[in-house]
Amino acid sequence: MSNTIKTALLLGALSALLLLIGQALGGAQGMFIGFLIAVVTNFGSYWFSDKIVLRMYRATEVGPDHRLTQIVTRLAAKAGLPQPRCYVIPDPSPNAFATGRNPQHAAVAATEGILQILNDDELEGVLAHELSHVKHRDILTSSIAATIAAAIMMVSRFAMFFGGGRNDRRGGNPIALLATIILAPLAAMLIQMWISRTREYDADAGGAALVGSPLGLASALRKIESASRAVPMDANPATAHMFIIKPFSAGGLAGLFSSHPPTQARIDALLHNHK
Repeated sequence: MSNTIKTALLLGALSALLLLIGQALGGAQGMFIGFLIAVVTNFGSYWFSDKIVLRMYRATEVGPDHRLTQIVTRLAAKAGLPQPRCYVIPDPSPNAFATGRNPQHAAVAATEGILQILNDDELEGVLAHELSHVKHRDILTSSIAATIAAAIMMVSRFAMFFGGGRNDRRGGNPIALLATIILAPLAAMLIQMWISRTREYDADAGGAALVGSPLGLASALRKIESASRAVPMDANPATAHMFIIKPFSAGGLAGLFSSHPPTQARIDALLHNHK
C-alpha cells in the first residue's frame, strides 16, 4: 500500500473518530457538532496557517540575493514549482519548514542557526525536502490532521468538564464515557503522528530525487540532530510537525509520541535507497 493511500485512510480515521466521539457524547446532535468543528478548523487551517506560523516565529522575508532564496529558486525551477516566498527565523537552533495552502502560496522558512551550520550541499538537501512537501501538498495534509486531532481533544475536554450530556440524561455507561474522553485524544495523537512520519519519509525520498543524491540531506540531518540537542528551539508543540526535525524541548517523554521518525532511521532509509 502506498504512503499516499495510507495517509488518506488515516485522515479518514481521524475524521471518523471526531464524529464518533461527538455521537458518543451528544447523539446525532453531537455528531453534527463534531462535523462542524472539523469543517471550521480545516477551513481556518487551509487559509491562515501560513500567516499565523510565520508571525509566531517572527520570520522575516528575504530577497532574491539571499543565499536561501537563491537555492530555493533553483530547486523550485527544477521541480516545476512556482517560486515560494523565503523567510529567515531569528533563532540559533537549526531547523526549517515549509508552509502555505498550496504550491502557489507556499513559503519556506529557515532559522539563522541552520544557515550557519550547513554547507550549500546540505542546505540544498534540506530545502529540496521542504519543496517535496510543497509539491505533494503535505502542508495541507499535516494541517488537517493537526486541526482534527486538536478538535477531538477539545471535544473530549469539554466532555470531561461538562459531562457527557446524552449519557448523563439517559443513564448511559459512565465507564464508556470515561473511555471515550481518555482514549479518543490518545488515538487522535497516534494517528496524527503516523501521518506525519509517513510524510517525512516521502519528503526525504522526494528531496533526494530532486537533488540527485541523498548524501547532502543525510549529512544535514546528522548535523541538525546534534546541534538542536545542544541548542533547543522553543517551538510551539502544535507546529512541531512542520519542522524538518522535531524541535527538542525539556519534556523528556514527549519523544515517545514524536511527529517525526527517528533521525537515524531516516538517514538509513535515504542511504539504503541510494545503493
